[in-house]
Order: sequence, then C-alpha cells, then structure tokens
Amino acid sequence: MSSRCGGDKSKEEQLKREGWMCQFTTDEPRLSEAVELYRSLGFEVHLEPAVLNEENELCKTCIQVDCQKYKTIYIRRKTAEF
Repeated sequence: MSSRCGGDKSKEEQLKREGWMCQFTTDEPRLSEAVELYRSLGFEVHLEPAVLNEENELCKTCIQVDCQKYKTIYIRRKTAEF
C-alpha cells in the first residue's frame, strides 16, 4: 500500500518555497470553518489532498478510510495588490 493518499511530499516542499505554511489536516465541518477564519484574518488559503503521516497511526487510520475528504490547509500572508 502506498503511503500517499492523493498528496505529494514534493508538492509540500514547493509550497514552502512559495511562502506557504502548513497548518493542519482536517475534514468538514472544521475545514470550511478554518478556511473562513484564516481568510478573515487576512491570509491566502490553499488546500492540498492529505498526505499520510506514517508516524501517526491514529491519523493514518482515519485518512485511509476516506482520503478524498481530508485536506491539508496552507496559509500565507496576502501580498499587496497595486
């Protein structure tokens, strides 16, 4: 079985180089709530499919059940638009 569930570790590294900060992985309804909160605080929000964490059996088990519903939230400060 693959350790990936739609996510890609190389994509995570690319996002970090672009200034995105990984926050956490969740599903609804917390996902929509967190996105709304981060946007209200002035952040850009980007969602990526969850990547399984091999060290955390509890998270791994939940994500494997229905990996399409879990997303990892990335944020970064909005850049000034002129």
